[in-house]
Amino acid sequence: MPALYILDMAEKKAFVLRVNPEMLRELESWAQQDFRSLNGQIEYLLSEAIKKHRRSKPKEGTDHSD
Repeated sequence: MPALYILDMAEKKAFVLRVNPEMLRELESWAQQDFRSLNGQIEYLLSEAIKKHRRSKPKEGTDHSD
């Protein structure tokens, strides 16, 4: 299992994220409540938002014109 963890970490891309102090405090508090690191919480929230976005997209080949 440790080999998978190392592989997973190697595949991630680091970048700078600027947020206002109030948002950062909220995210840190939320992460603690969910027993996640701040980074883990942000990844979780982004992952959930992407899933929601994908579900809301119209299916390929469907015609929405009336």
